[in-house]
Amino acid sequence: MPTSARRTANDLRVGETATVCCLKDPEMALKLLEMGCIPGTQVRLAGRAPLGDPLMLVLGDEEYTLSLRVSEATTIQLKA
Repeated sequence: MPTSARRTANDLRVGETATVCCLKDPEMALKLLEMGCIPGTQVRLAGRAPLGDPLMLVLGDEEYTLSLRVSEATTIQLKA
């Protein structure tokens, strides 16, 4: 992977945790911010549907769970 490429929430493996860096789609950003996906927040991939879409993310200290489409998860960039 090139050094300029960032991982997204869709790149996480089940059980893996990372920190949100930024949201790359301005139209989707407002929706994700309202759901608590704020830069600096820890996210953990809790699971995926059998065909890989949607996926379930746990935000923060396991207080909030989101179910997102892969297309939405790919807009969440993670810190290296």
